[in-house]
Amino acid sequence: MRDRLTDKPAPADGLPPEPLSHSLKQRHLTMLGLGGVIGAGLFVGSGAGISIAGPAIICSYLLAGVLAMLVMRMLGEMSAAMPASGSFSVYAEKALGRWAGFSAGWLYWFLLVVVLAVEATGAAKIANGWVPSVDQWVWVLVFMVVFTVTNLTAVKNFGEFEFWFAALKVGAIVLFLVLATLAIFGLLPDTDPAGVRNLSGHGGFFPKGFDGVVAGMLAVVFAFGGLEVVTIAAAESDDPARSVARAVRSAVWRILFFYVGSMLVIVTLLPWDSLESGQSPYVAVLDSIGIPSAGQIMQIVVFVALLSALNANLYGSSRMVFSLAERGDAPKGLLKVSGGGVPRRAVFASVAFGFVSVVLNLLWPDTVFLYMLNAVGAVLLFVWALIAVSQLRLRRRIEREMPERLTLPMWCFPYLTWVALLGMGAVLVLMLFDDSARPQLLWSSGAAAVVLVIAGVRELRARRA
Repeated sequence: MRDRLTDKPAPADGLPPEPLSHSLKQRHLTMLGLGGVIGAGLFVGSGAGISIAGPAIICSYLLAGVLAMLVMRMLGEMSAAMPASGSFSVYAEKALGRWAGFSAGWLYWFLLVVVLAVEATGAAKIANGWVPSVDQWVWVLVFMVVFTVTNLTAVKNFGEFEFWFAALKVGAIVLFLVLATLAIFGLLPDTDPAGVRNLSGHGGFFPKGFDGVVAGMLAVVFAFGGLEVVTIAAAESDDPARSVARAVRSAVWRILFFYVGSMLVIVTLLPWDSLESGQSPYVAVLDSIGIPSAGQIMQIVVFVALLSALNANLYGSSRMVFSLAERGDAPKGLLKVSGGGVPRRAVFASVAFGFVSVVLNLLWPDTVFLYMLNAVGAVLLFVWALIAVSQLRLRRRIEREMPERLTLPMWCFPYLTWVALLGMGAVLVLMLFDDSARPQLLWSSGAAAVVLVIAGVRELRARRA
């Protein structure tokens, strides 16, 4: 029997063989999906969005969240039909050719390895504040060693580790929403009903007009990156097709609720222009309703969120480069798998830049964070665009050749897929004309151009061979 989408030999179920472990459970995937995008971008970075858009940041998060939901639904459709450790890189290759799979895989790997170094740096800044006698670069080294060891052990250990990390983040958000909602209705001690004065006063709901909504969306859209890892992890679950479908269904709606819900209660309780630069709006709300030691509590939550994201991104990057090696797009030496089904060489390759960032933190501790973020700022949108185009190409083939696997169909296909593509294009154009976002777009475009040139050269050589 042959794989009906690749015309290559396949086992009886039509899926390509995966030498990796299959010990992740449904609860691991569900919590990975929920916790994957709940990080410092929400707990701290949302303050920048509020200062840009005012109460209309709710609209900014809603627009960005809907775009992320559409992308995840497309990816969920393909992942449920064809679970693979390379996820969208595999689907891009099936839909558009080897150059697309190569480009999507390496761009996403580049994104993850840089972001995990950024997360290690962010966590190190917090730890250095707690223990100033230990330099920031030392903390980065400690985190990289700990999480490298974690990812070299059995994948079920990663699943348990990430499950509890994500559970803490989700629990913190739920508790925050409950306390803030009680405060809005004046049900907490020493609180009065908030009403709508903070939504309608201080310049109104749209104090900076629709331009503020757009600028706010540019500031927050990348906070939704990370959901994709759940479709990579699905290939190592005990029932990939069913597990990824359930994880995607539960994650997209709940995460939109967490993000939009948080912004709603924050701008309802506090005047949007009262937040201090760099202050977490969550800390400001907890302080305003009289929660003792709110700042320290949120510091701990943000610290855990950063380490959780580091752990998940190291996992996702190692599986992506392993999948590239399986398809001949990365060195074959990365295919070596331990007895427990862990691609250890792929883990070492993915964590290498994290250890390089130790040196960067030693030399430029105050600026390395910004430069690393600029290097990958828009890469996520390029990857999302490839996901959408791949889904457009593969949907008809799945319907025709394996309709029984279309268990998580994209809504209103193909119209919402095109809407998502237009939305991504609009965001990229807006970034080009936004002074703060333009450097990220230009640096990321440069990285994408390099990968595309390499992919094109490989394609030409393969055709001539």
